[in-house]
Amino acid sequence: MTWTVTPEHFGTPEATLLRRDYYDEVASRYWGRPATAAEIDDGLKDDGVDLLATPTGEFLVGRYDGEPASCAGLLLVDAATAELTRVFVRPGFRSTGGGGRLLAGVESAARAYGVRRIRLDTRDDLVEARGLYAKHGYRQVPAFNQGPYAEHWLAKEL
Repeated sequence: MTWTVTPEHFGTPEATLLRRDYYDEVASRYWGRPATAAEIDDGLKDDGVDLLATPTGEFLVGRYDGEPASCAGLLLVDAATAELTRVFVRPGFRSTGGGGRLLAGVESAARAYGVRRIRLDTRDDLVEARGLYAKHGYRQVPAFNQGPYAEHWLAKEL
């Protein structure tokens, strides 16, 4: 069983389903109840995903033995900095090394753009994600935004 991580347009059928699954999970956890299809549609509308394409970023899809199983976005902030966003591994594929492979793919893409630092924000309830980031060298930094869901700010020097 092997993981591959490659850039893919955010609008492909597989990427779209991964984005929906991502939003479903983060919204459902935040609200403490399952998100409805309408809420997921609303959350994905005008969410800025169009910036996750060249020249302003990339969207990556991870596949486990060819099956779409994870995704992440890289958004260029400036010549030296990028933001990591929409990091998601489907529950059935967690604890298989996919999160680490996904981060390695994002970091490789960032280096190709000349980026020297990746940053991100996350929430208190996304404990597993924060653990993944810490395991792969992301460290707490001062707040760099005031997003409504930003409770932890992390960065990694490449």
